[in-house]
Amino acid sequence: MNIFKKIREKRINDVIEGLDNKDLFNRYFNLILGCLIVAFVFNVFFEQYNIVCFGVSGLSLIFKKFGIPTYLFILGANIVLLIFSYFTLGPKKTKNGLVGSIIFPIFVYFTKYLVPYIKFDNVELLVIAIFGGALSGIGYGFIYKSNFNTGGTDVITEFISRYTKISLGKATLISDGLVVLAAKLVFSWETLLYGMLVLYLISFMTDKVVLGISESKAFYIVTKEEKLVKEFLLSSVNCGVTVIGAKGGYSNDKESLLLGVVPTRQYFIVKEGLQEIDKDIFFLVCDAYEVSNNERKK
Repeated sequence: MNIFKKIREKRINDVIEGLDNKDLFNRYFNLILGCLIVAFVFNVFFEQYNIVCFGVSGLSLIFKKFGIPTYLFILGANIVLLIFSYFTLGPKKTKNGLVGSIIFPIFVYFTKYLVPYIKFDNVELLVIAIFGGALSGIGYGFIYKSNFNTGGTDVITEFISRYTKISLGKATLISDGLVVLAAKLVFSWETLLYGMLVLYLISFMTDKVVLGISESKAFYIVTKEEKLVKEFLLSSVNCGVTVIGAKGGYSNDKESLLLGVVPTRQYFIVKEGLQEIDKDIFFLVCDAYEVSNNERKK
């Protein structure tokens, strides 16, 4: 049994490594485009009007009040968090944020020269916050579709989720919420409220770009590689799997229906992974608006 388990684990690792090297051009294009959009929005909408968004970018606006340039703070913080990620989350998690952590502050540096040419003097700050949040969410959507990230508080979010056993959504809310609340140290309550609005809009638009607006997706799967698919879902995306007894409508053959619920941001890696495992796989994906994993009381 151990031999078969090792064989399955090796095949799963091969699938994951294959995904890391698949469509690299498109993935890097989405990453670069997303970072460029987010950096542009950060300078033109957020920094120019002191709207604290979230993550390391939001913190950079706070530390700007103490004379530290935003792009330098973002670069320095990303390097520190990459080192932290390497020793706490491992090299595989760290490498996905390596490129984004470097090119994002570079784009922030260059796009700041556009600020003098783009002014919204007669526009309400509420409208600026709404458009900034929506555009930034589109940029992050491209980044997450690439299966890369820009480092920063994504490392903190992953760390909180892994070691406290809470969902990525809740961990993100904790880390980003604390950044927005920290804005009150140097900005007004008005800035804090606009930051909360921007935080919601970015989260909403990111999910909209990736796929739909729900936080999770439910996969209904029929496959001849049942054991391998189960281990892929359990090990790579850490989601629960339920096996449901089913019968083919045409053939009347007994078969198993697998149900797995995964975070929306991991939709693409799950979809491509399933197709790599079984070329003839059948699956149906639905929005999962509310998921409960409370243990049943005995």
